[in-house]
Amino acid sequence: MLEIKNLHISFGNLKAVDDVSFIIQDGEIMGMIGQNGAGKTTTFRLILDFLKADQGSVLWNGHPLTKEDYNIIGYLPEERGLYPKVSIEEQLIYFAQLRGMTRQDAKGKIDYWMDKFQVKGKKTDKVKTLSKGNQQKVQLIATLLHQPKLVILDEPFSGLDPVNASILEAGIKELRDQGSCVIFSSHNMNNVEEICDHLVMLRNGALVLKGTVSQIREQFGRTKLFLESDLTMEALQAMPGVKNVFKNTEGFQVLDLENPDYGKAIFTQVTKNGYIATFSQQPPTLDEIFRLKAGETHA
Repeated sequence: MLEIKNLHISFGNLKAVDDVSFIIQDGEIMGMIGQNGAGKTTTFRLILDFLKADQGSVLWNGHPLTKEDYNIIGYLPEERGLYPKVSIEEQLIYFAQLRGMTRQDAKGKIDYWMDKFQVKGKKTDKVKTLSKGNQQKVQLIATLLHQPKLVILDEPFSGLDPVNASILEAGIKELRDQGSCVIFSSHNMNNVEEICDHLVMLRNGALVLKGTVSQIREQFGRTKLFLESDLTMEALQAMPGVKNVFKNTEGFQVLDLENPDYGKAIFTQVTKNGYIATFSQQPPTLDEIFRLKAGETHA
């Protein structure tokens, strides 16, 4: 279990991380979202002891991380760091040995991980011969080869196409199923919604959202209606409580409501002539919530 308690760090007058607290249980995935400069990478660096907090603590299973504990951590930095002229195999063995694995044990796991992440190339190939996406996969294997109990991934999906992003998602879920604590940052809300058990959002260094995806969405109320009806857009716009109406790419009429309570009256109106194909009242998407919270003025 990873517990972050009241972390603070400032650089001059800038509060980079401002009273951040959260817990990740064994076998859980936490997503961390926020704009560039929100404090995500700084929080990771505080966890890893790359930076010293002005205040607060980082606890692993109830105690501060020791030198030995850092061997059970896997860290994928946002800025990748591979040696282009070294072979995949030798590079992965080197990084695994830094985390306490023997050369033989590391070598025995490379084929499994290269197959799992569908790396295009042979393990004897030099890294510089690989595509950017495959280099990223090798960097991720280096992060995971020693089977870490705590995994920190800073923008792991950056630059990956949807197919490779799905491969990575499967790998992260496997780590969770094996009991690891996983925390990752991402600007792609689809990745976050797909794999997170919990998420936190930082804005200007402060924690502004925390909970499961469904809990966070429900906090904002079911203010979106998706309809398939014979009513005109003008008629829908004129209904009480409707702020905006548009048609989405799937052909649904989408109503933004001032308040979720207007949904019942609108349902009565749009169904007064009988059956309609679709009536679905939903909370805003995580992407919409992200844009809303990122745009708020920080007190």
